[in-house]
Amino acid sequence: MTEHMQCMEVWGGNAGVERHFHIPGLDVWLYSRPHQNDAGGGDVYYLSSCASGRITRLLLADVSGHGAAVAESASQLRDLMRRYVNSVSQARFVEGLNREFTRISEDGRFATALVGTFFTLNGRFQLCQAGHPPPLVYRQQTGRWDVCEPVPSPVVQSTLRNTPIGILERVEYAQTEFSFAPGDLLLAYTDGLTEMRDGNDQLLGTARLLEVVRTLNPTQPEQLLKALLARLRELGCESDSDDLTVLLTRADGTNPSWRNNLLAPLRLLRTVRDSGQIAAPSSNPPNRAGTPRDDNA
Repeated sequence: MTEHMQCMEVWGGNAGVERHFHIPGLDVWLYSRPHQNDAGGGDVYYLSSCASGRITRLLLADVSGHGAAVAESASQLRDLMRRYVNSVSQARFVEGLNREFTRISEDGRFATALVGTFFTLNGRFQLCQAGHPPPLVYRQQTGRWDVCEPVPSPVVQSTLRNTPIGILERVEYAQTEFSFAPGDLLLAYTDGLTEMRDGNDQLLGTARLLEVVRTLNPTQPEQLLKALLARLRELGCESDSDDLTVLLTRADGTNPSWRNNLLAPLRLLRTVRDSGQIAAPSSNPPNRAGTPRDDNA
């Protein structure tokens, strides 16, 4: 079932989930399974839509730590998403994310993060990797998947750049920007995917993941995540030792309605709608098998 994100809404959390959202300009499919099917994991995911629906932001983070500390971090990341829901500048968001996370993480917690911002009206996608695995991108024009590597920015002069958030307060983060045309796909994931081990105890890695994804049908994105996980199971890849989150985004060419544009100034006066589920994972999750569950938020 497709769910529609509302303007001025933030959705996400760290619980097991399998959902499909439509936001102006984008379709988003998300699959997340905490380690050993625990109530919540260290993988944190968020989506936000601005007051007019013109700016969509996504955050995928892998937080260090266990138990209540991870749930607290997920809550703090959600609050930051709310604060910057209408911010055009992704750089400001990422710098604020790192600054606040460094300030509050006195116990040594940190997170790798992938932050993306899609601008509906011009079809541009900004991407920032803070120590996070690189996503894969599919271009409908070429019919090819490739690794989306960050492009070094001449503006970023510091040697301390693109580190995980929460380690050092003064870090510069390069922003990669590219066209995201209708039919293009972006596949983001946490390292629970690339650190899967096959039947020969070999890590999957980014290169082999790319090979597998290239065997899948990009014209059926609604089936792609299930097909990917099924193919990995055929190869003997398991992910029982870590959380696993995969997020697929497709540009669909739609635009915000005139009504959303008209009501945007009024929405700025109200509180950001907040939905999703944050769960405290147990420090020692039970060793049991299971399937992902919908948080039904």
